[in-house]
Formats: sequence, C-alpha cells, structure tokens
Amino acid sequence: MYIQQLYTGCLSEAAYYIESEGVAAIIDPLRDTNLYLEMARERNAQIKYIFETHFHADFVSGHIDLAHETGATIVFGPGAVTAYKTYNAKDGEVFNLGKITIEVLHTPGHTLESCCYLLKDESGKNHTIFTGDTLFVGDVGRPDLSSGNMSSEELAAVLYATIQSKILPLEDHIIVYPAHGPGSSCGKNLGPNTFSTIGEEKKSNYALQPQTAEQFIKTITSGLQEAPVYFAVNAKINQKGYDKLEDVKMRGMLALDINSFKAKATEGSIILDTRNATEFTQGFIPGSVFIGLEGRFAEWAGSLLPFDKNIILVTTEGKEEESVVRLARVGFNKMDGFLHNGFPTWKDAGEPIDMIIDVEADELAMDIPHDPNLCIVDVRRETEFGNGHIKGAINLPLHEITDPAQLANFEDSQNLYIHCAGGYRSVISASIFKKQGLHNLRNVLGGWEKIAQQQNIVKETDKTVLN
Repeated sequence: MYIQQLYTGCLSEAAYYIESEGVAAIIDPLRDTNLYLEMARERNAQIKYIFETHFHADFVSGHIDLAHETGATIVFGPGAVTAYKTYNAKDGEVFNLGKITIEVLHTPGHTLESCCYLLKDESGKNHTIFTGDTLFVGDVGRPDLSSGNMSSEELAAVLYATIQSKILPLEDHIIVYPAHGPGSSCGKNLGPNTFSTIGEEKKSNYALQPQTAEQFIKTITSGLQEAPVYFAVNAKINQKGYDKLEDVKMRGMLALDINSFKAKATEGSIILDTRNATEFTQGFIPGSVFIGLEGRFAEWAGSLLPFDKNIILVTTEGKEEESVVRLARVGFNKMDGFLHNGFPTWKDAGEPIDMIIDVEADELAMDIPHDPNLCIVDVRRETEFGNGHIKGAINLPLHEITDPAQLANFEDSQNLYIHCAGGYRSVISASIFKKQGLHNLRNVLGGWEKIAQQQNIVKETDKTVLN
C-alpha cells in the first residue's frame, strides 16, 4: 500500500495518490493532471478511480481531464448530479484497490453530496480517512456555501448529525487526510498541519467536542467571513464540466507582439501582470492589474477578476505557462496570449509606463504629522484591522476594492498611503486604484508588520489606543 499527499500551498489544497498492487486512485485532483499521470507511470500503476469528496468551490478539479487520459471512473457520493459521466456511490459502498479497500461514507453538511473515503489496509483494518471538506485539522467545513436551497443553519444541523453518526464512532488511530490546510477559506480557522488522527481531533477540534445540536449550529455559523465570489463559479464548473486544460493552455501560450497586445487591450482584454511585486512597482504597462505569482495568486485572481473577459498576460520570462495553469485552476478559460518577452519588450519600445512609489514604514511615520491630506488605506480583512491598525486609517479590504463605489469616496487631493500585512495585497490594491484613475498613492513596504514596529505612529485596536 502506498499513499502520498500532494499539497499545493497557494490554494491550501491536498490531493491524494493511493496505490496497491499496481492499481491506483486519485482523490480530489487539481485541474493540471500531469503530476498524477507521471506518478502512475513511474510506479508502473494504472489509475482506476478518481474519487471526488464533493463539488469543490475553491478550485476546478482535474477529474474530467484525468478520466479522459486514463479511462478511470469518476466517483461521487450520493446525490451528486453532473453533466458528464460519473458513478454515484452508495453510502457504505466498497471499492477494491489491489489488496486494500475504500469505503464510501456519505457525510453531508458542508454540502449535501459531501462524502469521506475510509481506507482499509491489507488486513482489513481501518487505516486512513480522506475527509474532503467535512473534517479539517482543528475545524470542519463551513455550511454557508450552500447545497440546494438549505440555509447555513440547516446545513450545520446536517453536519452535526454527520459528525455524531459517521466521524465520532471512528477509531482514534485512523489517520485524517483532509482536502485543505491552513489558509483555506473552506473553513473558519484551520489548524497549522495538513493531517492528523481521529483521536487527536476528538481531543482538540472544537467541532468534535461534546455539545448539543443548538450549540454546534451557533458555533459553526458564527464568525464566518464572506466566501470569495469565485466559489460559486467554480462549484458550477465542477458540476457542469469545462474546457480541456490543453485547449486553455494553447490559447494562453500565444506569444503576442506589441501591436497585437495593444489591440487586444483596446478591445477590452484585461492586462494581468504576474511578476514579483517589487518588479511591478518599478514599472508596468498602464492599466495593468497586478497579482503576483509569489502570493495566493489563484485565489486573488478568482476574487478580483471577471470570468467573462479575456485575459492577456505580462509575466517574468519563463513563467507564462505557470500563470496560465494557475489561472485555469480556479476556472479562468478566456486566456488570450502573453506579451512576448514581457515588460522589457514594452519598455524598450518606448511605450508609456506607469510606476507605484514605495515608501518605508518610517517614512510614513514622518509624513503623518505634517501632511493634512494624508489618507491611510488599510486593505487587510476586518478581523486583521480590528486586532491593530493605525489610528484614523480607513479599512477597505482588498476583496471589496473592485466595487467602483468604494473608490468613488476618495478625492484627487488626498495623498493615499496603502498597506496590508506584509506588502503583497497592497500592491494589488494600488494597481486597481491606478486602473480606476487614482494615481496619488504610495505603497508602504512591509505593511503592518513594519508599521507596528514604529514607536511614533499612534496605533489602536477596536477597543484600545496604543502609543
């Protein structure tokens, strides 16, 4: 028996390769399937099953392409309705994989079709459970992404019943392999690890502690941050199907000269610059949106960019394919090529460029007392802002900046200083501000991490002023 967790940090997503006696299965694959195919080839194995724990909302699964490449059967739990060929397993149904077996446990609550897969080893002993978004390390799946017409409270009640009947009775030694780790928006507060055991979760996971259904529902549904807007798009794609990744890559990997690039931009294509933040601020094509590959790229692209418009790319040379693939992972199909040789081509041709002024936190500290038009824009989430911020700062979380009404409140006379926690989100924000015509701005390097170290900046939490 061989099990490998395949973790993708920028999406906090875990897929799994399972194999016994040359027969393999993949659980919750990403859209780019080459890794799974290569593993099977290297291990001289045949992929027989593709197990999906539910209709994922935070990424587009590779199940359709992988089934096309291998002939494997796509397996969903009870009640999953798709527009393509799948097998709907029954609760308790068992699949043979070499000398091991995988039992389907229908575990609704995160969504109605959610299920877990319980692996029994060669001796028939319960060994590992692949829990999808039903059970995380330190958390459970949020019930507000909806499945059907049920409310969050109704789904939370279903999840409570699932935990009582399907999760808590499991033996403590069973390894827990979830679909996500820390940073995922599929739960409220996932723990720092990407695997655990049932016994450890019974001890430390707040959702598995003894409590009434009413207590559970209240706890699970309170304090949920708004789900990223692209979640609904991705869930629908996973249910209805999608273009082959190779077709998306073919469109996205079209090298454009300057004239072709400019023509597409004039026609309405979005210019997306995926270079490093420090490169971008020093010079970029006017009107570009920055989302750098070094951060949670796909998540922010899905949250900030429209899915119905074509995208043309400006990348670091050699990063074109990576940019296209990572966009495709969250459902972007309208790739329309990239600028050949990237930004240097544009600059060397004498085309107009734009820049973002970077300032250190100590420069901000010196400017605050002397500039009556200074306006500090904190683009972190409300919870981050509440835990500590510059007194008088405006909190405008990054995911809200695409709303033109939010930017209409700023005036040309204001000197905007934009910051986030560390410097990535603030550059994204600054690029959107500039695209909307607000150019009198500065990006604070190092964000709140550096600002908090400044003794002469007055800071406060939601309750306390700090000097």
